[in-house]
Amino acid sequence: MQPNPGGSGPDEEPGQQALFGWADTAPAPPPQDENSFRGSAEARRMLDIREVYGEPAALASPRGQQILARLPGVPVTEVAGHWRIPSLHGNAGSVSRWTRIKRETLVLGVRQSLTTRPNGRSADWIAPGASNGCAMACAYCYVPRRKGYANPVTLFTNIEAIVAHLQRHVRAQGPKPEPNQCDPDAWVYDIGENGDCSVDALICDNTADLIAAFRALPTAKASFATKFVNPDLLDLDPRGRTRVRFSLMPHDDSRLLDIRTSPVARRIAAAADFLDAGYEVHFNLSPVVLRSGWQRDWAELLVQLDDVVPARVKEQAAAEVILLTHNEQLHEVNLGWHPRAEELLWQPAAQETKRSQNGAVNVRYDREVKHRAIVRLRELIAAHAPWLRIRYAF
Repeated sequence: MQPNPGGSGPDEEPGQQALFGWADTAPAPPPQDENSFRGSAEARRMLDIREVYGEPAALASPRGQQILARLPGVPVTEVAGHWRIPSLHGNAGSVSRWTRIKRETLVLGVRQSLTTRPNGRSADWIAPGASNGCAMACAYCYVPRRKGYANPVTLFTNIEAIVAHLQRHVRAQGPKPEPNQCDPDAWVYDIGENGDCSVDALICDNTADLIAAFRALPTAKASFATKFVNPDLLDLDPRGRTRVRFSLMPHDDSRLLDIRTSPVARRIAAAADFLDAGYEVHFNLSPVVLRSGWQRDWAELLVQLDDVVPARVKEQAAAEVILLTHNEQLHEVNLGWHPRAEELLWQPAAQETKRSQNGAVNVRYDREVKHRAIVRLRELIAAHAPWLRIRYAF
């Protein structure tokens, strides 16, 4: 099916030149995916694209054409903007197909805002991400809060402009003047704030392009959190300039809340492989969900982490500890597809209103409840995984 006319014209934002030598008139041939994890049955269970929505400029771009070449015969519908797809985001009936849409629908857009903003917690800077949304379905994920009733992967095809922006930004900073909690030597850029770079790599080479770019930037590191083990990333040769943060939580919590993700045990087991492939490997202990038995289950997870992770990983590892933040709009959406999760996530008696850095009004655990939980989790880490340095906890 040909794209339906009616979208906006090609994007005119500066910096759209083909920095990577792509042809301007024809897509590159698709890679031989059958020999990669991307072409495996497991990858197809995660993503089996049956429909594509795309902005005209995204569909016409070199990266867009590469993606479509891997999806022969898949229907494509042009849309005016990746945020404005009434049949997805504005359709309350989409909630009943929440996970199916994640598996079968792909949106292609052009990232209009190329802004790098300061962070200071997980990273020094939040980079303009190359995606928004995810094929996984974590019930606590903050990204759907602005999207409404569906949250499939949206890939931004103007990766050349994103990379060029980051290269300019890194070079403008110069060397890092002093150590901080993000890193002692390098400026750290979070490249996956609103998506999962490991899943994005099942669809296209955006993640590979970002990793390659930071490989050539000696004063900076890329960083992204992930809940999906994608072995194809082991071949990208990051040379220590990309930090992978494997997100962990107790197994029972993960089975209920981390829908469509890699099992926690697999994430832990992958740490050594990623370190050996040239990544820096950290862990996200998040979100910490407070419920009956949480201390026991976190202790068991930390014991497993200590048993499985080899010494070479421990020597360079660090962790972020993040307690649950939730949102009433997301709560209402979750009731439509996964109400059991809300029995843990929505606890008004223990939660208070919180205005986030981006201006959103969310709920978090009461200040005293949260403080006591962080203190206790620090004690558990000291007892069961004393090698795990905590970069920050909130």
